[in-house]
Order: sequence, then structure tokens, then C-alpha cells
Amino acid sequence: MALDSDTPLNSLGFAKPPSETRVVVAMSGGVDSSVVAAQLADEGYDVVGVTLQLYDHGAALAKKGACCAGIDIHDARRVAEEKGFPHYVLDYENIFQDAVIDEFADSYLSGATPVPCIRCNERVKFKDLLETAKDLDADCMATGHYIQRKVGDNGPELHSAADARRDQSYFLFSTTPEQLDYLRFPLGHLPNKDATRALAAEYGLSVADKPDSQDICFVPNGDYASVIEKLRPGAADAGEIVDHEGKVRGTHNGVIHYTIGQRRGLGIGGLSEPLYVVKLDVDKKQVVVGPKHMLSTRIVPVREINWLGDEPFESRAEWHLAVKVRSTRPPREAIIRPTGPTTAEVELLTPEEGVSPGQACVFYDTDSSRIFGGGWIWRGY
Repeated sequence: MALDSDTPLNSLGFAKPPSETRVVVAMSGGVDSSVVAAQLADEGYDVVGVTLQLYDHGAALAKKGACCAGIDIHDARRVAEEKGFPHYVLDYENIFQDAVIDEFADSYLSGATPVPCIRCNERVKFKDLLETAKDLDADCMATGHYIQRKVGDNGPELHSAADARRDQSYFLFSTTPEQLDYLRFPLGHLPNKDATRALAAEYGLSVADKPDSQDICFVPNGDYASVIEKLRPGAADAGEIVDHEGKVRGTHNGVIHYTIGQRRGLGIGGLSEPLYVVKLDVDKKQVVVGPKHMLSTRIVPVREINWLGDEPFESRAEWHLAVKVRSTRPPREAIIRPTGPTTAEVELLTPEEGVSPGQACVFYDTDSSRIFGGGWIWRGY
């Protein structure tokens, strides 16, 4: 729609009244997305709430601590009823199985440490659900993610949340420029989660005091191994724990039970120095251990890069940015050297420990809150 210079932009960036602006809100049933929906409804927008059923509804009914479970669908529906806007539940179980769960299992079997929440955002929420929002003639789609969308000289930019403790940029690095043009993140500017809960109470939402979700939605109690064993029978075959020189130090009950950098639970005590998991050799069914210094990594190969810079990725030989190689670590300065349109070699100026294939490497501006995209670590040793 051509913008009328005399018409002020509404809070979602459109030159028309909120009542004429349709927004689909992706509702997980938690407090964050519920506040987004309630706030936009109170501002007079044409709100449509959508909740995804991502896996077996019956099995999920009693599942707490994860998003998209049966109780969460109920909570999302109740918020919609309280605020008076339509709400739909879409069965995305098959899509979720194909796009997220199967790759999660296969990644673990290959010795990687996957991040399924990123794939869910990339392949389900910001792909299929976003297309559904367009089918519903929505002007945009809003979510409860803690991240900011700012409009720069060259269009929408992705920025970290104001509250660094809640920032979800690591999980949203693969958001494309086209998706970013359509998405809105109304909570990204808030100072902390208390501010979100205060808004929930102000809007009178029944979920105002609901605990935050902690687990990956399809992994009960964080037990990844049991989920993988169910999906891939035989995945927990026993094998040897060997040191970096090939000496057998013990046995294990499945490579899938271990991650790079792990020290506890190896069952190989009585050593002169602590040993850590430094490599997972799936073909040999071996867990390779070594001293801590072997975890130190400076060069990180990255692929499937989603670039959010203003200039083409390959227009420079080097990009001097900061990177995160795990969601729990702060950005560290690095040199990113493109090796192709979607591949790069990342040199960490300060070596990191426990860099693992399957994790994301996310690019950050060193002088601002802007995110320049990122990619997937495919070999960490």
C-alpha cells in the first residue's frame, strides 16, 4: 500500500487506523504472547490469535513447563475469549515432525548438538505460520519474542532485546529480510520480564502469573536421550570412552548421552587430571575425552548463513563483528571470512571452549544492538 504522507503511522508501522490493520498473533499460551495479543487488541487492532498444535495433543495435556502443550492451547483460547478476538488452533504436527523433530534426532545421532527451537522458528513459525497469516489477509504477524525490529536506512533491521537476560536473538538469527519485513516484536523494548507480567496484570489476563516454559516442548524433563531412543531405536548402542591417544578409559551406554565439553557423569575417575568430552565419533561409537585445553577452539567453520547486513556478504574479504557460539555465552569479537554465498570461516579472537557442531554462530555488531544474521557450526574440532 502506498503511504499517504498525511496519514500518521500506527504503532505497527502502517499508515492507517489500527481498526483497519489486521495482525495475526502467534500465541503459545504463555504470558509473553498473551500480552502481545491483549495489548494490540486494546489498541484497537484487528487481532487474530493462532496457536500451533505441534505434537500429540492427548499426550501433551498433562505436560507442564513447555510451550504448545494441551494446557497452553487452552490458556491461549481463554485469553482470546477474555479480550474478544478470534482464535484458531492449527494442526502442524506433521510439519513439526518433518521439519524439526526428525532433524533433531538425526543431528544427535551424527554427533552434533542441535538447537531445535531455531529450526522451529525458521521452518514452522516464520515460514508456514507466516504464510497462513498472509492467507488470512493480515498486514503483519506479531510474536512474544524478546527481540527488536528497527527500521534503518535500508529497511527493517534485527536488534537485540533491551533486556539482555531475556534476549532471544540467538534463536532468531535465521529470520530473513523478507520475514523481518512482515514480523513485529512488541515486547523487545521492555526493560525486563517483570514489566511484561505487570502488563498482563493490567490487562487482567488469567495467565499473568503463569511460569515461564523451560523445556523444549517435545522433550519431557530435558531427557533428550529417551526421546531419541524412541524415535531412532538402537541409537543408544554402547561403546568405548577413549582418550585422545586412543587408550580405552571406560564404556558408555550411547553417544547420544554426551555433549562436547561435558565433564560430569563420565564414570572414569581416578585420573591425575580431569577429562572432558572433546569429540563424539559416531561411526566408531566412541566418546573421545581429553584435557581441558583440547576444548579450546579458534577457527569455526559455519554454513547455511543467513546474512542481514546492508552490503552483500561476499562484498568484503573480512567482517569484523562479534559472535555467539552458544546461547548462554556473551558475544565475543571475531573475524568472519566469507568462503561462499552462505559459508564462512570464523576466527575467534579469544578462543572458546566446547564449540560444538549443530550449534549456531550468530553475528552481532560490536558498536550497536544490531544482529547481522548467522549460520550453523558444522565442525567444531
